[in-house]
Amino acid sequence: MVIGQAEQRTGERSAAPLAVSTDGLSKRFGDRTVVDNVALAIPAGAVCGFVGPNGAGKTTTIRMLLGLVRPTSGSGTILGGRLSEPASYLNKVGALIESPAFYPQLSGRENLKVLARLGRLPLAAVDPVLERSGLLARAGDRYRSYSLGMKQRLGIAAAMLAGPELLILDEPTNGLDPAGIVEMRSLIRSFAGDGITVLVSSHLISEIEQICDHVVMIRAGRLVHQGPVDALRATQQAEYLIAPEHDADRDRLARLLQEAGCTVLPGEGAGVLLVQEGGLGAADVNRLATQYGITLRQLGERTRSLERAFFALTGSKSADVPDDQELGAIR
Repeated sequence: MVIGQAEQRTGERSAAPLAVSTDGLSKRFGDRTVVDNVALAIPAGAVCGFVGPNGAGKTTTIRMLLGLVRPTSGSGTILGGRLSEPASYLNKVGALIESPAFYPQLSGRENLKVLARLGRLPLAAVDPVLERSGLLARAGDRYRSYSLGMKQRLGIAAAMLAGPELLILDEPTNGLDPAGIVEMRSLIRSFAGDGITVLVSSHLISEIEQICDHVVMIRAGRLVHQGPVDALRATQQAEYLIAPEHDADRDRLARLLQEAGCTVLPGEGAGVLLVQEGGLGAADVNRLATQYGITLRQLGERTRSLERAFFALTGSKSADVPDDQELGAIR
């Protein structure tokens, strides 16, 4: 379906201009609460990732922002227009929700011209958005001949026809091969330079980390965290992968680290320890091992990631476990 700065935790609001702001946004279907009291604060001009497990309420939230689903309760503004009056802002919003629908027998250019006429938009806008999406060379080919990645990019081109200030993309990399994912990342990042606010949802946190500077995390319909990506990474405790030269020293090293205040967990591979620092840096760990005659063959800091932050915030072991909260009929 295509439709024409400090760290911020749940409940906090940013002083920067906001493209999207909601307060108490909720949606219930019968006795099921799909979105529960969500307060979004998305800065204007940000590329914002909207992440959470499948079924967490992402698509329902997006549909409420687009006026496709009426909230059970709550209020908000989008680009200065009231959430309760979608007509006040939808002309400034472009969106790609689920799989784009186009005529298979028509070319990419012809499909966009149909949409432009329906939306009373100038036909002159068609070729620039095709070029922007990397499809100008294939614009004359029939839609049915396009790869999945090309179909997704044509959907984004359609969403860009009206020159939106806010672009909402729901799972734009879903099903794409690695090359298609790289192309989609590059396209999404390119919008940031034009001052367009981009809200891109995904259940793959590692994917969002590649393209976004702001993040909103949701689980079981509830807001877990929102704020700058770098600020969230910085909150994580350092973790080190450590392995002694001799596997026989593994248990002794683990005890020494625990006595020094570190949390020690089984690492990946024989003789490897995963250490949450407890105030010790890499040099401190190395000195401690040397002091007790233990030579290390591996000592390296584990990369800090949004996925690890999500696990820490939710207490979950996986970011992609369906919560069975979102009704299949509305996805």
